[in-house]
Amino acid sequence: MKIDDCIFPEGLLYDVENFVWVNVNPDKIATIGITPILASIAGKLSVIKLKEKASQLEKGKSIATIESNKYFGIVRTPISGQIIDVNKSIVNRPKLANDLPYTEGWFAKLKPSNPEEDLSGLQIIEKCYEKIASSIKQLRIRCFVAFPDHEMYEIGVECAATLTKLDELLPKVELGESIHLVSDDQTADLEMIRWSEERGQLLLESRPEGNLFHFIIKRIK
Repeated sequence: MKIDDCIFPEGLLYDVENFVWVNVNPDKIATIGITPILASIAGKLSVIKLKEKASQLEKGKSIATIESNKYFGIVRTPISGQIIDVNKSIVNRPKLANDLPYTEGWFAKLKPSNPEEDLSGLQIIEKCYEKIASSIKQLRIRCFVAFPDHEMYEIGVECAATLTKLDELLPKVELGESIHLVSDDQTADLEMIRWSEERGQLLLESRPEGNLFHFIIKRIK
């Protein structure tokens, strides 16, 4: 299910207050990860530290810490239990939790110690849709087709000058990385299309928001 361009898959359970999801398999093993709300609040993650395998955790306690250049916080487990597996891939590549929060970006797997009580406090997306939508609005969360690696806020700047800055940034961007560009120039939407065609770069998304334009550009060459 999509809420203001943020994805919340059906079939999962959500801890609305802590922005965490849980998936319980037929063997009653719970996989835990973060939602796009927490990923957006944190920004591009640079460090993730997970609790060790075999750790016994109480509901509401830290299962991990996450860091970016603007954020440090904890990920709280919504259930009590023992950690039976951790995702080492996100330790080596933290941005997986931004890019693929429901698949490759999962955090840990727990064997619940009090599943009936703990899981009863979680909700499927159909039940918590309004609460999540309210959080997205209140926290001003924006989800894009790709989580940006770089940000450019060019407010009050003519589009020609903005594109010059974009050209200067591009060589510093790794292949496959994306840039979030914000402009209030009313010609920006047409100029960005022209720029992407001339430079051979991929314009993944163009979104108007009030008097602003949001663009996601992916470097492909």
